[in-house]
Amino acid sequence: MNELELTGRARTHIVELEQPHCLLHYGAATSFLAMRDAAARAGIDLVAASGFRDFDRQLAIWNGKWRGERALLDRAGQPLDVAMLDEPARIDAILCWSALPGGSRHHWGTDVDVYDAASLPAGCRLQLVPAEYGPGGPFERLTAWLDEHMAGYGFYRPYSTGECGAGVEPWHLSYWPLASEALESLTLPVLRRAIAESEILGRDEVLERLPEIYTRFILAVDPPAPRAARPSARLA
Repeated sequence: MNELELTGRARTHIVELEQPHCLLHYGAATSFLAMRDAAARAGIDLVAASGFRDFDRQLAIWNGKWRGERALLDRAGQPLDVAMLDEPARIDAILCWSALPGGSRHHWGTDVDVYDAASLPAGCRLQLVPAEYGPGGPFERLTAWLDEHMAGYGFYRPYSTGECGAGVEPWHLSYWPLASEALESLTLPVLRRAIAESEILGRDEVLERLPEIYTRFILAVDPPAPRAARPSARLA
C-alpha cells in the first residue's frame, strides 16, 4: 500500500462486495467471503458492521466525539462528560474506542467489525460493546465459532486482551497476511504528515503526543495465532 492508502486518503486498494455489502482490501475479500460461507453452514449470518473506513469518516468520528456530539465512553463502557475533560484526557478517552484518523486499521481494508445478523434480537440496535459478544450476549455463539475457525482464514483479533492501548474489541477482526505489512509501512513520519494536513480537533496536542499515541495505540496490538499468519492454502 502507498502512503495515501495506508492513511485512508485513497481507496485504490479497495473492492466493494455486494452481498453482504462491505468494502475490503481486494487481497482480503476472498478469505472473508470464504469465512462467511463456512459460518453460514454453522447457522451464523456473519456480516460486517464496518470494513474499510476512509480518513474523512474517521475524522468525523473523532471530531464528533471531541465536541460531545457522539458518545464518549470509558474503558468500562460508561458515558463520560466531555466538558469535564481537558485535552489530554479527551484524547485518551477517544483513543480507547476510536482510532486516530490516519492511524485506523480500517483504512487498510484488512480489518472488519463483524456480528451475527441472525442473532441480533428483533428491534435491537447493534452497539458493538463487549457484553454483546460475551457469555449470555446475543453473539456469544459467534465468538466461540470465530475462536475456533477464524485463524484458518487468516483472521485474528488485534484488540483481544486489553493489554494494548485500546479497549477489548471482540468484534474487530484483522486479516493478518496484509495487515502485518501495512503496520510495518505505517511509520511515524507517514502518520504525522496525515495529521498535520488535517482539520482534526486537538491537533496541536495530538502532534505533541504522537510518538506516544503511535506506540500505545497503533503498534501495541495483540499478536495473531500461528494459523492466522498462514491461512489455509486454498485461500492463499
